[in-house]
Amino acid sequence: MNILILGGGGREHALAWAVLQNPKCDKLIVAPGNAGIANIAECADLDILNGGAVTEFVQDNAIDFVIIGPEAPLAAGVADRLREAGVLVFGPSQAAAQLEASKGFTKAVCDAAGAPTAAYARFDDAEAAKDYIRQQGAPIVVKADGLAAGKGVIVAMTEAEALAAIDDMFGGEFGAAGAEVVIEEFMEGEEASYFILCDGEDALPIGTAQDHKRVGEGDEGPNTGGMGAYSPAPVLTDAIAERAMEEIIRPTLAEMAKRGTPYQGVLYAGFMIKDGQARLVEYNCRFGDPECQVLMMRLGGQALDLMQAAAEGRLPEAKVNWADDHAMTVVMAAKGYPGAYKKGTEIKGLEALPETASQYCFHAGTRSDGGRVLANGGRVLNLTARGATLAEARDRAYAMADALDWPDGFLRRDIGWRILD
Repeated sequence: MNILILGGGGREHALAWAVLQNPKCDKLIVAPGNAGIANIAECADLDILNGGAVTEFVQDNAIDFVIIGPEAPLAAGVADRLREAGVLVFGPSQAAAQLEASKGFTKAVCDAAGAPTAAYARFDDAEAAKDYIRQQGAPIVVKADGLAAGKGVIVAMTEAEALAAIDDMFGGEFGAAGAEVVIEEFMEGEEASYFILCDGEDALPIGTAQDHKRVGEGDEGPNTGGMGAYSPAPVLTDAIAERAMEEIIRPTLAEMAKRGTPYQGVLYAGFMIKDGQARLVEYNCRFGDPECQVLMMRLGGQALDLMQAAAEGRLPEAKVNWADDHAMTVVMAAKGYPGAYKKGTEIKGLEALPETASQYCFHAGTRSDGGRVLANGGRVLNLTARGATLAEARDRAYAMADALDWPDGFLRRDIGWRILD
């Protein structure tokens, strides 16, 4: 089977690593890829937001299966173009991807499905949004309605912070994503991520994880795309997960089908858990990043079989075989992230890191320059490890980070602190 993965971040490196462990993969191409992906697969210079160009590339290269990693190609309808051409693809349609591309759309679906989530209001006018904030008070959550690379959510602990977020969003900080905003009730509890494969009719849970969104230790500072994650997430117990499937996930999928937009791909549900019950924070229409890294480390080669079953409508036949283990990934980011940061700094020591089934460095934002590897993004590396315990996985991940020579990078030292402390 010839496979194409679209994307060039840590999520796509992890997907490529897992896919290559499956013997049915004959050839793997990743577009555009990065310096780490180039070490294990062929990389292609391709506009992944152009459905026509992607379809032409697939036909020219005899690709059998396309896995779409990031949300932007899904929101641009790339999966639709591929399906129209008869190509097997893993990822939802443009209409179904609105579950991530529009916070307002998701709220409307949840209302219709009766899925428990935060109370909210939607605005396209800054002054009206500010008046609502003054009425509600803080803490409160302000979200850009559209895609903002995981950064368009401000958890404002003060009214002033919330009002400033409105100014930033309507002022263009998140581009078109901030043309409308959704303002939500602040939900207390502990967040966890639930990943479910869907084939348009059936759903199969494949794992849990917990991300660390804040840039600083102790979950302080601004939100980021994610500074580390671990799997499984003990707070999302089997009982809570089963109840969430019945009260949130299945009603959502039924509502999507009712609207004529059945969901196929991975559905990433972010939950806030309190007193043994989950409420929906948000949906994403792709694997989380960096949650994907810990899921792929635990799933290995079976990930390809599971994604193929979802794409072919065969989920009732599929089964997830979990080892009784844990995985952790620690993000190394460029100093200054999530604000302004410098690109082009050299990272040394990568060649000495272990590359095994229990330890691997997934590249997120890197590029090659001759024999050197240079930072090329905000989140740059994902030091990922498995262990019999989470503490063992943590020690292995941080040992990898400590072996690197990159003075222009930084990381959080407390990934997994909620459970390990």
